[in-house]
Amino acid sequence: MNECIQQMIDWIEDNLQGEFSLDELASHMGYSTYYCSFKFHQATGISVRRYILLRRLYLSTGDLVMNRKIIDIAVDYNYSSQEAYSRAFKSVFGVSPRDFQRHQMPVQSIAKLIIHPGKDGDSMNTRRETEVANLHSEKSELFDRDVLNILNGEVMYEEFKNKKLMGNSDYAPFNEAMCVHETTIPIFDSTFIETRALGHHVSMESYISKVMQPLINLNQKNYNYIVLWFGEDMFCQMNLLTVLAYLEQSDYKGTVYLNSFREDEFKVTQTELALGTYYSVYEDVLVNHKKPKHKVLPVLYQAIELYLEMQTENNPVTKYIARNKQLSQSELLKRLFEVFPMIGYGDTQYIELINRAQ
Repeated sequence: MNECIQQMIDWIEDNLQGEFSLDELASHMGYSTYYCSFKFHQATGISVRRYILLRRLYLSTGDLVMNRKIIDIAVDYNYSSQEAYSRAFKSVFGVSPRDFQRHQMPVQSIAKLIIHPGKDGDSMNTRRETEVANLHSEKSELFDRDVLNILNGEVMYEEFKNKKLMGNSDYAPFNEAMCVHETTIPIFDSTFIETRALGHHVSMESYISKVMQPLINLNQKNYNYIVLWFGEDMFCQMNLLTVLAYLEQSDYKGTVYLNSFREDEFKVTQTELALGTYYSVYEDVLVNHKKPKHKVLPVLYQAIELYLEMQTENNPVTKYIARNKQLSQSELLKRLFEVFPMIGYGDTQYIELINRAQ
């Protein structure tokens, strides 16, 4: 069945810029339109039409970066008008195509789905070193001693620190999963630590050791620059939001850069961030579970949409788990990682959802 789904995906990808016809897809596959729609949704967690919408809009960001006329892009991707394309674009990325074209902000990648992708760890390490070398040639000042790199998680931190990828600068991991469990304000005070420790089922001492202690330089040194290394997925972006909110809470006066990247290819988009609204966004989204009052970068906007959707009882992941209860836990985990790369959950978060559904 996975081979069949991949054939559907391949056909769709070959026809993204034409007028989509479910009848033509069904004819190509030799199945009914109902069977194709049902099996695609069952395997990928989204409808065929939603997949096409997301892929077309994501691919169109490349055309916008090339400064092509928006009306020409709309026509190329089979929209009836520039206005229709702009509405669809803003619904997914939170900004208009024109604003994106002017500022070229990071977005969450919506890559072609590959069923059962292979692993490529050695190649990933090489790509990281190459990408960091490119960044050094563009902004060498970010490799000096007055810079703190905050990295999403211990694994990435160990690699960057041990290899001194960012030169003489300091390194710190953010070992959290802010996309799950309740949180509080202020950030990192005793109530916050108690609440987060309770959610993770660990002692406050253990939480302080794992999360707070590695960040000690954040409060003890004055850095001219802070560079935040966070992936595009929802898991990483909620961690990013927490760190940004804390920088505002602590009245950080230096310059902040976001190095946003996609986990599977490590292509870095570097953006200088202006602090001022992230504490409010953190409170709206992570504390009160509602849409923020302020505009945010597209990549964070997409992550917030996913986060709020995951707070609902009947979210896409729980529905997918319910439809595939017959699978073993290991097989179901493997499929969840493949089907929902934009969420970024790890084993722990998915196993908790699987257990809840049983």
